[in-house]
Amino acid sequence: MSRRSRYSRLNKTLNVWQSFTDLMSSAFIILSLFLFLALLKSGVLNKNIGIVNIQLQEVIRENKILNNELIKKDSEICRLKSEISSLKSEISSLKSQPPIEITEASNRKFASGSAELSDGLINFIRNDLVKQIENYAQGKEGYIVQVIGHTDGQQNLFQGGNLDDELERVAISNNNISNLTPGSNADLGLMRALAVVKELEKNPRLKQLGLKFRAYSAAQLYLPSGEYARVERSPQQQRRRIEIRFSPPAERQ
Repeated sequence: MSRRSRYSRLNKTLNVWQSFTDLMSSAFIILSLFLFLALLKSGVLNKNIGIVNIQLQEVIRENKILNNELIKKDSEICRLKSEISSLKSEISSLKSQPPIEITEASNRKFASGSAELSDGLINFIRNDLVKQIENYAQGKEGYIVQVIGHTDGQQNLFQGGNLDDELERVAISNNNISNLTPGSNADLGLMRALAVVKELEKNPRLKQLGLKFRAYSAAQLYLPSGEYARVERSPQQQRRRIEIRFSPPAERQ
């Protein structure tokens, strides 16, 4: 074989290794690029994961706050349900307890146009009426006892009533109810109710129950049935009465 031929074959062999070297260099560059991109993507993902973790912690914190608020609301709802149940029970009790009425009888009546308590009426209040109030008022401390005076339709014969001047003095002192002069049936009903209230407030047994008494007047407005009365100026004994009702204390809104 000639020398030129051997050189040509050697040169071809060297050219193959050079191509292989170039290919490996290119592959290394490509792999390096992929590795760089992978590292870059990993850094972005780690950053995103950190942001997501922060957001997740915030969601968890807000969820705890909402759960606490929900627990408070549930507790408030339970309390309101309990109060509603208690009010329903009180209302049912009030409905089942009819008002107490002091109707005129031969031994317990007011003189015409007067609010003075007769001996028979005083005895009735101190014994029968006090017992009725005690039986109903057990466990109802702070209840309001409404005492309402009703008259018949007879026209008032007094002139120049003095309740505007004297009512408060008689109510808060030991002044006798006879110091008052009615100017109308509304005045007379209030005077009679106040006379009963003042007698009840003297009773030590009722004081222990923590009851509060209020005097009101309905004048000749209502019949015993609760309906409005028609105009009737003749004496009607059944309309002259004291009505006693119980109500729970009002809550300020």
